[in-house]
Amino acid sequence: MRFLITSILLLVGASSLANTQDIEDSLIFDDTPLKEDLHLPDWFSLSFLDLQDSLDEAIKDGKKGIILYFGRKDCAYCKSLLEVNWGDPVIIKFTQQHFNVIAIDVRGDRVVTDFSGKTWSEKSFSAHRKTNFTPSLLFYNSKSQLALKLPGYRPKYQFRAALEYVADAHYQRESFRDYLTRAEAALSFGLEELNEHEVFMSPPYDLRRKDKKRKKSQVNPLVVFFEHPRCHACDILHGDTLSNPEVTTQLFELDVVQLNTMDNTPVITPDGKQTTAKQWAEDLNLTFAPSMVFFDESGKEILRVESVIRFYRLNNVLRYVIGKEYNNYPTFQAWLHEIRKNNTSVK
Repeated sequence: MRFLITSILLLVGASSLANTQDIEDSLIFDDTPLKEDLHLPDWFSLSFLDLQDSLDEAIKDGKKGIILYFGRKDCAYCKSLLEVNWGDPVIIKFTQQHFNVIAIDVRGDRVVTDFSGKTWSEKSFSAHRKTNFTPSLLFYNSKSQLALKLPGYRPKYQFRAALEYVADAHYQRESFRDYLTRAEAALSFGLEELNEHEVFMSPPYDLRRKDKKRKKSQVNPLVVFFEHPRCHACDILHGDTLSNPEVTTQLFELDVVQLNTMDNTPVITPDGKQTTAKQWAEDLNLTFAPSMVFFDESGKEILRVESVIRFYRLNNVLRYVIGKEYNNYPTFQAWLHEIRKNNTSVK
């Protein structure tokens, strides 16, 4: 069955139909590490990783800017980006028309020279740019300004919207969240209500981590699921990944809350601010549903997942948070690299 996604077509200027199979291909895949190294497209720009020189070259060629692609050679999400999203000839043509794409290996050692002239290794620059999840994309305009950061893997329709959001300079007028909102309403999948799960806490939602009656050791880390009705990606997450007993077992070790980003349910945030579910999602500038935001025992944000996530990655994110590895490693990627290097079993 095909769905004419009118708002998305207005946003991205597409002349074709978007169908459920396209979205399924963007959301359902095996996310275990690849056994063979991933090869980059031959149309990616060859670069010495001097960002200003790379940008100058792109502008000279009539482009709007550059895209920094942060990836790993064994990343299944990167494979989906390259084969599903950038596997579409229309998207390839649009990207090449407006941007040069430069690849950075998040575990690599090549030298990166940033726009200020400071040098980094690829892995240190990736950590500096907080690319917790691969692939991550950073879009820079002709003035060396960061126009958009797209963390993690996004479905094809949203990826195309991101390309046009930057190419047409919509970032000068509105946030990517607001830009997408005008299209999301057209994706009428699923139920009117949110998906249920046994781990979700019941209201009222007082999420303050600091409580004089409880010692810090008695306070669990918190994860907040930001979802909304008629969300196909939410339906898939619940029907597949969250139904796995191993995931459920780990979630019971956290405080877990589900919020509807479209309603005004009262919430007291981990740092004690009184707000609503809708306003909090806006304040966090979340651009994908479902998004998961993790907080430590003191109410500080640990990391957020605002992209497609499957079992392997979610399972490891939960291990990172439950084991409080954020106290030992600056990023999730650093921890993941360490356990792989030491041949630690990664479930």
